[in-house]
Amino acid sequence: QVQLVESGGGLVQAGGSLRLSCAASGRTISRNTMGWFRQAPGKEREFVAAITWTGSISYADSVKGRFTISRDNAKNTVSLQMNSLKPEDTAVYYCAADLVPGPPYDTWGQGTQVTVSS
Repeated sequence: QVQLVESGGGLVQAGGSLRLSCAASGRTISRNTMGWFRQAPGKEREFVAAITWTGSISYADSVKGRFTISRDNAKNTVSLQMNSLKPEDTAVYYCAADLVPGPPYDTWGQGTQVTVSS
């Protein structure tokens, strides 16, 4: 059973940066698509970024040019570098893995809070 643990969240001023990390344990994720999602208070969870095992990357329009997703297969981790943060980026950020055939993103971390002050 794979477990995903996010870290790196916190409080930052608008314009600042944070780097989130997602560590996977239980099996390798090197052949799986990994994604980051976020959920702000009172809103539905939304897609932020994803990276396939071949390295193809996609971003939500709201974070393009500011966020960068990457993976380190040797460390079994996925990261999200967030620059030029805005108050509207405030949310709980979740790491997710697409491990088994069927609906995407079947495994989720517990989330890490990111708060951007204005």
